[in-house]
Amino acid sequence: MTLLKRTMLATAVAAMVVGAAQARDQIRIVGSSTVYPFSSYVAEEFGATTGMATPVVESTGSGGGMKIFCASNDLNSPDFTNASRPMKLSEYEECKKNGVNNITGVVIGFDGISIAQSNTNPKLDLTLEQIFLALAEEVPSKDGKSLVKNPYKKWSDIDAKLPNREIKIIGAPTTSGTRDAFDEMVMETASKKFEAYGKQKGKYKKVRTDGAFIPGGENDNLIVQRLVQDKDALGYFGYSFLEENHDKISGVTLNGIEPNFENIASAKYPVARSLFFYAKADHFTKVKGMDAYLDLFVSDAMIGNDGVLKTIGLIPMPADQIKKVQASVKARTPLTEDMVKNHTVLK
Repeated sequence: MTLLKRTMLATAVAAMVVGAAQARDQIRIVGSSTVYPFSSYVAEEFGATTGMATPVVESTGSGGGMKIFCASNDLNSPDFTNASRPMKLSEYEECKKNGVNNITGVVIGFDGISIAQSNTNPKLDLTLEQIFLALAEEVPSKDGKSLVKNPYKKWSDIDAKLPNREIKIIGAPTTSGTRDAFDEMVMETASKKFEAYGKQKGKYKKVRTDGAFIPGGENDNLIVQRLVQDKDALGYFGYSFLEENHDKISGVTLNGIEPNFENIASAKYPVARSLFFYAKADHFTKVKGMDAYLDLFVSDAMIGNDGVLKTIGLIPMPADQIKKVQASVKARTPLTEDMVKNHTVLK
């Protein structure tokens, strides 16, 4: 091959690589296992109704998704990341450091962290404090003045009124937004009740590592399967997985309050939260269908009070808040540092 031909071939290959980096025909989505069922439904509907490629949705956990999303702004990186908690300031700063400067944040509705068991068990009611004492690495001593290594093996060790049943709780890994929310709304909240934690009171979230807590991975369906197999175990995950598996598992009540649609929507249930996703605004002109996917996701047909996502476990926002979200999305309102600090995606 002559030098001229080799040069022409190299130029053509380089042009192909550049062209591939400048455009993509399929949307890529990563992030929360809790938001995964909703995002996947919208992706399938998008593919079926637009004639465009169905987006690829991966369940990586909220933290894992943020890490991938913020690593780069090029087209080899995902376009959206789902999250079952707001973006952290450290993640926002990591995005900025890596050139991900234009982000659109969207809240899609509410969810509750459901604690569940095999439905072959008798009904179980727990308090946040009892769950905390079952999971904490260190617990107050009998006189309540110091901390000791967690000695509790059975629920009845914590309270004689509870079942004589081994403590086994299957939960989310540290990369999960569900774990972040659980740590904040259960562990840290319950630690406020105990003086023995001193300066850690209201902040304590260390989980025991002696086998009572079992990391369940990012696939919440596997936690459901383990609850069916192990009658002693409890597990926690997003409400939609409880809703979809009522034939196999039942919810544990917290302070007598059922983890159901009405209680989560009204915030009566003590472990309720908002769900989000984040988009790279710079990708809108380079990835086919991103605008249409985003608009479909926040449509009344999806997240409205009569929307289809409600049928698979999403708790819709009030109508006025949905309108604010839709207006913000229409304006492609950029995410700011103040919004991240205030844990919101709306001004």
